Amino acid sequence: MVEESREHLAGYQDRDYEVVDYHLYQLPSTNLKFRGPEPRIADGEFISCLGAAQTFGCFVDRPYPVLLQQLLGVGTLNLGYGGAGPRFFNRHPELIDIVNRGRLAVVQIMSGRSEDNSRFESRGLELLTRRSDGKQMSADAAWRSVLEVRYAWRRVPVLRTIARKVCRSWGTRDAKRLLAETRSNWIDNYKQLLDAIEVPTVLLWFSKRSPDFQDSFEDLHKFMGVYPQFVTRPMVESIAGDADYFVDCTTQRGSPQQLMSRFDGSAVEVDLGQDRKDFSGQVWTENRYYPSPEMHEDAAQALSGAIVQSLGI
Repeated sequence: MVEESREHLAGYQDRDYEVVDYHLYQLPSTNLKFRGPEPRIADGEFISCLGAAQTFGCFVDRPYPVLLQQLLGVGTLNLGYGGAGPRFFNRHPELIDIVNRGRLAVVQIMSGRSEDNSRFESRGLELLTRRSDGKQMSADAAWRSVLEVRYAWRRVPVLRTIARKVCRSWGTRDAKRLLAETRSNWIDNYKQLLDAIEVPTVLLWFSKRSPDFQDSFEDLHKFMGVYPQFVTRPMVESIAGDADYFVDCTTQRGSPQQLMSRFDGSAVEVDLGQDRKDFSGQVWTENRYYPSPEMHEDAAQALSGAIVQSLGI
């Protein structure tokens, strides 16, 4: 059943149009738009690729689902959705129905910041809603609000040393509690997702870092880590057994990527505010966050062996 409410759709097309045309289309039987061109696929003859912006392929003309199709001669369906976590797909059983009509599913290991906890509701997307007042904000802003209580001691004119220790203790304690809830929910949602997929599954780690991640509460960047934010090796190991194959593609090849106009090859600036108002003022001349074209090539090569083994092609 298709949900009545309209999902947040990342404004990648408006933001990135000078660099790449994503050919967005609405997937039949859903109210959701995905990267095109719209594929021509028949039941039992395609591979689904589930994930977030890394699977969608921001700033990349040929993301790994396209490269897999070219390598293997099997049609692919790109179900990458900006800001998605596993809960997003669990909320859309119509997508799982489509996946189960294919031959195999590649499931990207997505960020932990697109997950619920007792303070924030995510709906499986990176745009979070604070439960106490309904305020919507980015995951960065939401988690910064958790950590910033550590600096509340600056408002205390006296006993600053004591106040500083108390505030840092409160902030770290709160962050640890909410992070534990978030990670537990992430694992539960991944297990639910992998259980719902009936075709063979390949779990894909696609990142610039290894799954090894040590918690730090020093600042927001160290607290979240490189994508997939919050995800640790024990988390990956807890879900890897629910998939048929696990592929580790840890690569930084080609990053940072210089952003160039697809029309005349000149260097361009991309205004992130065209995606989200809360990103206004951020302008990129390089892509340092999303996987580069070369990283997508690495992912396709890494995946191809597992897919060939699974499908016997």
